[in-house]
Amino acid sequence: MASSLTKDSPGGAHEKTFLGHPIGLATLFMTEMWERFSYYGMRALLVLYLVSGGVDAAKGSQGGGLAYTAATATAIYSVYVAMVYLMAMPGGWFGDRVWGARKTVTIAAFVIMAGHISLALPGQVAFFIGLLLVAIGSGLLKANISTMVGHLYAGKDGVLRDSGFTIFYVGINMGALLAPVGIGMVGELVNWHLGFALAAVGMALGLVFFLAFGHTLNPQSSVVPNPLTAAERDGIVRKSVFAVLAVAVFYGAVVALDMFTIKWALYPITIAGLVIPVAVLARIRRDKDLTSEEQTKMSAFIWFFVAAAVFWMIYDQGGSTLSLFGSDNSERSLFGWELPNVLFQSLNPFFVVLLAPLFAWMWLALARRNREPSTIVKFSIALVIVGASFFVFCIPLNQTAGTDIKVTMWWLVLIFLMHTVAELCLSPVGLSVTTKMAPQKYASQMMGVWFLAVTAGDCTTGLLGLAGVQLNGVGVVAFEAAAAVLAGFAIFMYRKKVTALMGDVN
Repeated sequence: MASSLTKDSPGGAHEKTFLGHPIGLATLFMTEMWERFSYYGMRALLVLYLVSGGVDAAKGSQGGGLAYTAATATAIYSVYVAMVYLMAMPGGWFGDRVWGARKTVTIAAFVIMAGHISLALPGQVAFFIGLLLVAIGSGLLKANISTMVGHLYAGKDGVLRDSGFTIFYVGINMGALLAPVGIGMVGELVNWHLGFALAAVGMALGLVFFLAFGHTLNPQSSVVPNPLTAAERDGIVRKSVFAVLAVAVFYGAVVALDMFTIKWALYPITIAGLVIPVAVLARIRRDKDLTSEEQTKMSAFIWFFVAAAVFWMIYDQGGSTLSLFGSDNSERSLFGWELPNVLFQSLNPFFVVLLAPLFAWMWLALARRNREPSTIVKFSIALVIVGASFFVFCIPLNQTAGTDIKVTMWWLVLIFLMHTVAELCLSPVGLSVTTKMAPQKYASQMMGVWFLAVTAGDCTTGLLGLAGVQLNGVGVVAFEAAAAVLAGFAIFMYRKKVTALMGDVN
């Protein structure tokens, strides 16, 4: 296999390449694929495990879960996903100022693996410690592994760089596609904790590959670009110790008063996930070091950020609200085989792999005819489609409400297809426009700022779940659908204003 994928470089030297790219891309491709395999495998099981054994568990499902209600399980899931993306910002900071990208990824992989091992142990304490470790590790890794892909193309052709990131993106989706089939099916059909243990094995394989072939990476990946001074380090240590002590004292008092419930842990994180994005955007927008042009572009970026937060609020319910509906209310028989519910989590990466090349070709074809939609129009299309997907969801929800009726699984297939089409209109475009509109001062941080839109969207869902809102109710789903569609129409109506704010970015 290796001989078919690697070859001597065109320059005639003995430098090996991977599909015509720097050989280090293979190392990062495999590391990311196995990390995503572990992450999406665990995520596919998360909500099902949380409700297992409780009143909202699917009929015939195994026991041994944590017996939470669907609303609380959705809140926990949403906060967890939000934490992953919230940690991307400090993850990038550690790579830039403390350990360097390569060392940060190594440490992150160990943390993720430890988290999955903790999830494999019985008991709530081990479960939540594991969830926290996986969130922290995933945030650390996510922020730095893409940076290392960029290091491979320093001084190389921009087209080759774009192609390299496309190949890397395939690795992400391959891991996400295979995870529910491997980890998910074992967890759902055999044993929850065995599934979580397999996620640890997946991350271990990625770590072994990363360590064994780390020499293929650009030496720049081991450099700390902007190391902390001694004074900065001492100040951060003091503040960190103070923060930890304050949290310990607060929760110690809550426990001593016998008031602690899971909501005492989730509410602060959820509120922080809404406050931090607002505070970060406000701080950047009002930074006096920015030129007037950069401040104007940040005003435009806020439009995209809010739109993305609404989008992710609905999209990320694929692993919670839609998963629970599939478990309880869908008829999943295919050629006489009862499909495991976790397989629905493979639909999105499958559709991405299938449709992404088509979308890339379509945008280029429209651009040649000067008919390609602007970035803001693509965002509005994404919001309308993702909103429409929840209007579609209202149909099977209405058919099954208060009954034991099960509807065809093709409703869910259609909804996931609509989510993927919307994602391809928003996510790659959002990444691109973020880099284009980033102020020079925040060039290396803006990608983390963009990921905060995911945090804000998921924390909105989490807050609804914590408030006891039944997120699978027809009224709630219709309200979310209407909010997304109206947001899509709103930014379309203001497209000329936003385009003017974007300046020379298109």
